Amino acid sequence: MTALSPAPARSRPRTGAPVPAARPPRGHGLRRHVRRYWQLWAMAAPAIAFVALFAYVPMYGLQLAFREFDFAAGLSGGDWVGLTYFRQFFDSPQFWTLIRNTVVISVSTLVAGFLAPIALALVVNQVVGRRRKKFLQTATYLPHFISIVVIVGMLQVFLSPSSGLITRVAEMLGASGGNMLGASGFVPVYVLSEVWQHCGWNSIIYLAALASVDPQLYEAARIDGAGRFTIIRHIDLPALVPTMIVLLILNMGNVLNTGFEKIFLMQNPLNLGVSEVIATYVYKIGILSNQFSYGTAIGLFNTLINFTFLVVTNQIAKRVSSTSLW
Repeated sequence: MTALSPAPARSRPRTGAPVPAARPPRGHGLRRHVRRYWQLWAMAAPAIAFVALFAYVPMYGLQLAFREFDFAAGLSGGDWVGLTYFRQFFDSPQFWTLIRNTVVISVSTLVAGFLAPIALALVVNQVVGRRRKKFLQTATYLPHFISIVVIVGMLQVFLSPSSGLITRVAEMLGASGGNMLGASGFVPVYVLSEVWQHCGWNSIIYLAALASVDPQLYEAARIDGAGRFTIIRHIDLPALVPTMIVLLILNMGNVLNTGFEKIFLMQNPLNLGVSEVIATYVYKIGILSNQFSYGTAIGLFNTLINFTFLVVTNQIAKRVSSTSLW
């Protein structure tokens, strides 16, 4: 028998020898990325087109805030007037009234609309029984799908000073009667109706965050004798903090964008002093009064204030916690 020849020893790279770099795939940069993930780009294309068409293309009209609009010359054919319309708005006697009303309504809605979904999500998460939990969720989700026109109609029917159901119940309980849609009751009615309509829908994202909590944490807490409030404090709330921070930052970007449709439909001569906000004023000045440049300047001012709040809130959240948008 002939002896087998020994296999040649594999050459090992010497210690410290540089490893040759792998050859990069064909294509470079964005083209290579699109070629690799073209299915995802195809799915995102309609959304990108929608945002570009309705969010970025209209920015071309922002130059009206700095021009004297001329119907014959078009958007970019009017005379350049600089910051004239901004000074006109700042010097207007209604400036501080609009700012006050917008801030009061927006901040009240933001605070109540931010805390109520969190509380509802914590309550729903503690409900025992699948059917009862589904019924509670469905009952709180439904108002979100009611039209704003229908909501305002319901408010006018229930809060009518002469024959409103809620007004009569309040009078039977000894509360002073009056017009709840007047100047004194406009802000509370608006805020409470907003919370009632959108609280259940806004709690979905918090319920999704609670669903990701490890069930072993609840079991360990119950074995240690923790009650519901202790579990909510030490398990549920810490799990919601990142989601709460992100949603708060996003909400601060719209802090002065009050619901135009609902406020406009709820306005009447009695509450106009407290219900006139920047959004309704822009509509009345820009559309009804045909002062397009002046209305554009007011709207741009409102947008810049919202953007400032967004950036400041994001920076504060980034320093206080590790959660931020960028």
